[in-house]
Amino acid sequence: MRAGMDTAQQELPAASVAGKVVVSSRIRLARNLHGKAFPGWAGARERQRVFEALSQLLMDEGQLVNPVLFEIDTLDPLEREILRERHLISTELAAGGGGTGCVHDDATGLVAMINEEDHLRLQALRPGLELEGAWQALRRLEAGLERHVAYAFSPTLGYLTACPSNVGTGMRASVMLHLPGLKLLGEVDQVVRGLNRMGFAVRGAFGEGSEASGSLFQVSNQATLGISEDATLQRISGIVQVLVTLEGQARQRLRELPMPRLLDHVGRIFGVFSHAAMLTAGEAMDILSGLMLGIESGMITGADGGSLENMMWTVQPGHLQREARRALSALERDVFRAGYLRGVLSNVQRTGQQ
Repeated sequence: MRAGMDTAQQELPAASVAGKVVVSSRIRLARNLHGKAFPGWAGARERQRVFEALSQLLMDEGQLVNPVLFEIDTLDPLEREILRERHLISTELAAGGGGTGCVHDDATGLVAMINEEDHLRLQALRPGLELEGAWQALRRLEAGLERHVAYAFSPTLGYLTACPSNVGTGMRASVMLHLPGLKLLGEVDQVVRGLNRMGFAVRGAFGEGSEASGSLFQVSNQATLGISEDATLQRISGIVQVLVTLEGQARQRLRELPMPRLLDHVGRIFGVFSHAAMLTAGEAMDILSGLMLGIESGMITGADGGSLENMMWTVQPGHLQREARRALSALERDVFRAGYLRGVLSNVQRTGQQ
């Protein structure tokens, strides 16, 4: 089934409880076809042939329950932006033309980008800490495709990719975490530096170059050469458990501080939420993060952490314009976003807890 805007309206899975630290898990595999020029070096006709062959294989693949094909050059800018905000396509693919696209299966959380930097970027998305489940689903999809195509592979280097940093396993395993406690205490920068020294990459919610709005951080592996997939998953899972502990301790320390720092933070957040006439996407995400922290601490009622977390995606420019049912300028989006947030969260209120 080919799709446009309507199919793109399904949301990412949300966390189910307030105070949740691990938001989601994602595993991505980079693969190229043996004997075919990488997309950046291929001509338009070859890219189109590769796209048609791979998209047909994916649509017929038994591991996908209800696959939907998105062809980038048939989508308008808003549809592309929504897919990008939902992490179904990258910024690079959103700017692509003919012979580029993705196949998405909402039932399994599996996505395949075609002719981005590599011929295939296979990925599995899962709520919470589900790296192993994501990996097993992705392995089955990759194996199914390999019955019909040969991947570019070196016995000494492993899978060959357009970017040398992906050569080897071609795997990027990442976990999205909500770390408001560490950020509020001013300790998150130190944690990020430590993770970088240990060989992990840390980015904002929307990947490389994005800010950590909403106290959301993506932690992923950097090494793909000389380390197995299982070892990569073990390293990521281990460091995530450390971060969950550190964040839990940070939230507890905030509650125990003699000065009412947490109360002040939640109060300021609620004040901006209640009265702001304009909100950027980053400001809205920070408000939602603060409200989630307030719910966990018993200072905010009228919503649950899962719905607030999911709203971090709906306040993004593409999703917001879909809600408005019209194109909005940046200024119009900021005005609409402030009213939209209050309307959707009209039951949210402070408890008066000190």
